[in-house]
Amino acid sequence: MSRPVKHRPLTISLRRELYVEVREYLDERFGESDLTLDDVARAVASSRRQVQRLFEEDGDTFRAYLTRLRMERAADLLVHTRTPVRDIARHVGYRQSAQFAKAFRRYGGVTPLQWRNQRGGSPLAAREQASESVAA
Repeated sequence: MSRPVKHRPLTISLRRELYVEVREYLDERFGESDLTLDDVARAVASSRRQVQRLFEEDGDTFRAYLTRLRMERAADLLVHTRTPVRDIARHVGYRQSAQFAKAFRRYGGVTPLQWRNQRGGSPLAAREQASESVAA
């Protein structure tokens, strides 16, 4: 009768290295709409549970980290580019603009366009606001 194989826990330094590898992978792949925890675990040659633990040890979850990463990238694109919101949504991993807008509103408290306009990220919006104030 064989005994079950016990896995030794990762040392602290190995866990840190693995967590860095996981985050680097996510930084490269965050725009894939179908990215899963299993995909990440396979990519870093680890188990799903081990990757979950890495996030838990950091007080986070995989889904929350991925969403935050996507929203941060989207916020940056909204402010620094003229890229249409629907294209930004696709770029950060959302297939549908409405789903992206809902997630962004939860993240930033405003719609993506409001975010862009409040931060003056769209030269076109700034020109429109200026022409409205001149006309008034």
